[in-house]
Amino acid sequence: MLMTKWYGYYRPDGQVGARNYCLILSATVYANSVVERVANTIEGAIPITHDLGRCQTMSDLKLTFDILCGLAKNPNVGAVVIIDHFREAYCNIDEMGEEIAKSGKPVYGVNIREVGGAIEATAVATRQAMYLTQELSKMKREEADISQFLLGLNCGTSDTTQGLSANPALGFCSDRIVREGGRSILAEFPELMGAEEWLTSKAVSPQIAQKIVDEIASYEQKILATGEDIRGSQPTGDNIVGGLSTIEEKSLGGAKKSGSAPIIDVISNGQPVLNKTPGVYLMNTPGHGAESITSIAAGGAQAMVFCTGGGHTIAQPIMPTIKVTGNANSWRQMKDTMDLDLSGILAGEITLEQAGDLIYNELVEVLSGKLTKCEILKERSGFGISRAGLSI
Repeated sequence: MLMTKWYGYYRPDGQVGARNYCLILSATVYANSVVERVANTIEGAIPITHDLGRCQTMSDLKLTFDILCGLAKNPNVGAVVIIDHFREAYCNIDEMGEEIAKSGKPVYGVNIREVGGAIEATAVATRQAMYLTQELSKMKREEADISQFLLGLNCGTSDTTQGLSANPALGFCSDRIVREGGRSILAEFPELMGAEEWLTSKAVSPQIAQKIVDEIASYEQKILATGEDIRGSQPTGDNIVGGLSTIEEKSLGGAKKSGSAPIIDVISNGQPVLNKTPGVYLMNTPGHGAESITSIAAGGAQAMVFCTGGGHTIAQPIMPTIKVTGNANSWRQMKDTMDLDLSGILAGEITLEQAGDLIYNELVEVLSGKLTKCEILKERSGFGISRAGLSI
């Protein structure tokens, strides 16, 4: 029996979160240690640390800013403490705080230098995070509709089973969510090369179809400009071991995650999906798993389904990541960090549509509070910020 409602935390901007985190956010690399100390002290707090935020070109700094602020504005985050070292362009407590505050959620900033150093900054931020977390703890889950859900679609460690089982099953799940008024994000543009014709056939207009072709081609040209041919690094080593022979073969299987629903638009890396029209949205991200799922979280997705043939440990820190496989061997070897066994598809025991329903019901349970295995294990390997260019 399929569920049509879930229970989440309503935010001031009308979005609904599947989780209720206090986010401890590093503005620059030099704030990382303070961020970690604060998050280690506060129950349930999520730390976001990174090696960026300075000595980047302005376009790269803006991308870093967009992704960090997007994560903070994700509906799974209820409150934010930003920790800054001194002051950099974009990545500072003032500009980040102003952007995040547009969501209506409480935001507090601590500048290490201004408060007197790392020890004092740790004390000030910990105290503020404590009070914010106490307020968050008073919130209760309320009923929400599937139309208020944005689903992340991703895959990794792909093999020959994936395009025949888990990926198309997720496509059926995505279609059902769209029929209920929800939306999905499909990313990983280098891994859509070769699937353009199928993707454009689902575009809502000739303009969107051309945008799909142009964006994928542009991504390949950027790689070629570095002197590398992406077709030489894709499929990856684990894909080849899994039996995939070409990027086109990998792409055609990967694209199936998006099902048959219309493609509404193509959006830039890490940008929020503000359009409420039900359907699939393509996000121009790298194929690198940690970067692509981080960008999807920055786009506003409350949960993700990650299909894998070989098994995976990846999980995004603020976005519950449900991992599914259609490979019976991978399930046996990796079930400590895998959530759904869909090997019955290839065994002829369940149909793709039935498998899609299994994913759908698991999603609704996770949205309503069920923890994924990786959440229980505090596995947060799926964080990475894309780079637009070289450091300076």
